Amino acid sequence: MAEIIQRDGTWAFDGSTLRITPGLHRSVPLFRQTYGEIAVPLEAVSGVALEPERKRARLRLRLREGADPLLQATGGRLPDAADPYRLAVDTDRTGVAEYVAEEIRRALLLDRIPKEPAKAYLLPGPPVPVSVRSSDGTVSFDGTRIRIDWADTSERVKRATGPRVVDLGDLAQVEWLPNSGHEDGFLRFVTRETVFSKLPPEKDPYALDLWGSARRDLLTALVATAVTARLPHPSTHAAAGDREAGAHGPRPAPAVPPAADHHDVLLRRLRELGELHRDGVLTDEEFALTKAAVLRGF
Repeated sequence: MAEIIQRDGTWAFDGSTLRITPGLHRSVPLFRQTYGEIAVPLEAVSGVALEPERKRARLRLRLREGADPLLQATGGRLPDAADPYRLAVDTDRTGVAEYVAEEIRRALLLDRIPKEPAKAYLLPGPPVPVSVRSSDGTVSFDGTRIRIDWADTSERVKRATGPRVVDLGDLAQVEWLPNSGHEDGFLRFVTRETVFSKLPPEKDPYALDLWGSARRDLLTALVATAVTARLPHPSTHAAAGDREAGAHGPRPAPAVPPAADHHDVLLRRLRELGELHRDGVLTDEEFALTKAAVLRGF
């Protein structure tokens, strides 16, 4: 067993799996503590490095492209401190860190782990159900459906559309950008019907606009990752899309008729959208797109 224990966390490698456990110190970001322990199988690893810094060093694990739904969902946009595959190492422990890194490298050579992209996710992502309250509302995922409930501070246009519920089978992709504290971020659920929508996050009824606490809003990456882990893997999705387009052309969007029991709610929300349009809050294009989203929801 090769192991290094630091205030930032613990890495323990047994020859086949690297267990990464976040530290409990208050300096460890909330995202890493919430994400919890990660068991990384050796076949998901492409390399490891010990990088010197001014006052200490940092262990950095590199994973094969397409192996981890967290990296797929966040696209390398996690802040360095929140990246679970980086470990801050005190200067007097660099020897131990180099030993751990060398053991991982040796195992990669012995097992002849390929470096090319993985064709399936080799890590499971966060367990479900998962729910996160952000600055724009609460987003939940139970493994089959995503639900967004808007906050009182959300834009009027979003509150007028009501809660959003998206079935996993209707989802094309997830887009995530963190709130940096200087610029807003967003978590957007792109359905097959809204793939060409150009609504900004603050008005998109399928997107959370992340403008509040960067520390808290970063937790939306948990939902983005859990959803991504259950979507078709990029390697198979692209191939299937090409075959389907070649054989049948673009698949038409399904029509969802309004539910009779919700008729009054539907009319009220359409009236609210009409008022926002007349008041100049929504442009013609935004009104049309948002109205379509409301109708799809019913």
